[in-house]
Amino acid sequence: MANSTNGNVGHELNYVTTNRFYVEIGSEIAASFTGCSGLGAKIQKQVTHEGGVNDQQRIHLGHVEFSDVTLKRGLTDNPGFWNWINETFGEQSSSRRNVNILVFNQAGETMMSWTLIGAVPVAWKAPELQADGNTVGIEELTLAYEGLEVGKEKGGGNISTRTKSGYFESK
Repeated sequence: MANSTNGNVGHELNYVTTNRFYVEIGSEIAASFTGCSGLGAKIQKQVTHEGGVNDQQRIHLGHVEFSDVTLKRGLTDNPGFWNWINETFGEQSSSRRNVNILVFNQAGETMMSWTLIGAVPVAWKAPELQADGNTVGIEELTLAYEGLEVGKEKGGGNISTRTKSGYFESK
């Protein structure tokens, strides 16, 4: 958004901190990750051609297929987050959650969110463990999900939840 004051043009920018993705389960931030890949959907299609119409085709849309999301180099001390992963890899393999993946600007405002509906962990990889290393808690976590919502207004819990979780400092 640009405004003009005394002939000078000023810009109000909402800087996005793109080096962290925050995972929210319920109304609290459960983990942060430095990488996120695989967010996407593909609609199955069937193409048909009408007799005598050689310059067009008809496209009939089918089911949506969602690709798995892989979160990389994560940190968490949230016991609920670990319990969810343990439940899934244990006997209760149907433990699904709605998961928000959030990107905040430097003021802690939600800039973008992706809600994975009915998400379930399908793969987990620990970091390489070294006595003198400074590793992260989760090297990779892959989530499968049943639906996807994209927006800006969803998620983020509230500012007090983010402050208590330690991801943002109090102002």
